[in-house]
Amino acid sequence: MAWTLLVISGLLETAWAIALDRSAGFTRPLPSAVFAVTLVLSMGGLAYALREIPVGTGYAVWVGIGAVGTALVGMLALHESASLPRIGCLLLVVAGVVGLKFFH
Repeated sequence: MAWTLLVISGLLETAWAIALDRSAGFTRPLPSAVFAVTLVLSMGGLAYALREIPVGTGYAVWVGIGAVGTALVGMLALHESASLPRIGCLLLVVAGVVGLKFFH
């Protein structure tokens, strides 16, 4: 259960990061509200998951999921660069997250 919640919280980190970008410095109400709600849910889920998962592993996995998710949304939906080196680096992050879970 803790790992499932950690993954969901990592995905919510992607949501709040994109909403933060779209809020234009908190000048747009809807993205600002989405940011606030997803931030609280993401942090709450992380806190709950850390009751069973060591903080070093849990936080690294949470950040990794959020970072990869945010970068993918940027590349696929926001027209950011999708160069081979960037994709390779994201694959290294994914490998690190999988490794942390595997060696937990």
